[in-house]
Amino acid sequence: MSARQPFHQVRIAEVVAETADAVSLVLAIPDEAAAEFAYRPGQFLTVRVPHPGGATVARCYSLSSAPGIDEHLKITVKRVPGGHASNWICDRAGPGTVLEILPPAGLFTPDSLGGDLLLLAGGSGITPVMSILKSALAEGRGRIQLLYANRDECSVIFGAELRDLEAWSAGRLHVEHWLDAAGGPPTAARLIPILAPFADREVFICGPEPYLAVARETLGQLGVPSRRVHVERFQSLLENPFEPEPAGPAPERVATAEVMLDGRTHRLPWPARTRLLDLLISAGLNPPFSCRQGICGACACRIVRGKVDLVHNEVLEDEDFAEGYTLACQALPASDTVTITYS
Repeated sequence: MSARQPFHQVRIAEVVAETADAVSLVLAIPDEAAAEFAYRPGQFLTVRVPHPGGATVARCYSLSSAPGIDEHLKITVKRVPGGHASNWICDRAGPGTVLEILPPAGLFTPDSLGGDLLLLAGGSGITPVMSILKSALAEGRGRIQLLYANRDECSVIFGAELRDLEAWSAGRLHVEHWLDAAGGPPTAARLIPILAPFADREVFICGPEPYLAVARETLGQLGVPSRRVHVERFQSLLENPFEPEPAGPAPERVATAEVMLDGRTHRLPWPARTRLLDLLISAGLNPPFSCRQGICGACACRIVRGKVDLVHNEVLEDEDFAEGYTLACQALPASDTVTITYS
């Protein structure tokens, strides 16, 4: 069995009621784990939640705090009807509750905070967008346009904080709300005139799948290149990264992995049914990773030579594959030798 991922026990310092069905958890990160919990705006934490019968489930929740601005890390959780983890957190988690949490991960984060941004959020998708927004206001000089869609006014998370930030920004931030109760769900035809003036900006989108689909359709019709569109999806983990994975059957074929990591090249026999991340960890190496599900991108590395097959992928797009990127947690060898670099 492969070892489970190392986690930290983190105490909740405060619970903030954002709306009737959303709360923010302010986290007291232990001093000895502070370096591991350094993060970039837009990243998320993976949280272990108790489940009846002694089992646990793992869920990913975006950070709504901003690094270097907010004193403590903060995640925001919206109640999902029938969702065990979100309901447990909203009903049971309180100040003093200790959670088991993996360090921050995720690629939904700007390379630079200096330029103009178009931010599109739907529902609880405002969470990572809020982190990006606050960081860009504090550290950059660009203009920020936020379109935030919700069912109704009572569903708006961070409403007062957004108003305060807009007033403080001296014209750099403009927030536009879309309420389904007032005008129906957004459509591409109705969003085009709203978003057209900002089609030259870097775009970050987060929200439910129907909202993502409409947003991407709109941007496509506006001619926004896909390389400037960054999307964060809400995905359920296929496996629990806190639990050991059972060993699979004996592989039929063994390839060779040549891995450049931490300034050294490692040559390892790579069984055909072993994922690259598991291979590296079992060899005593320390590659970056987080969710192990192919949805966060923390384990991304680049293929220099050879081919791999991906078991699952929710984060890499065609442009990433064209540059040779793959996901170590989902990669199986598809050629006799595969050369990988983490540089």
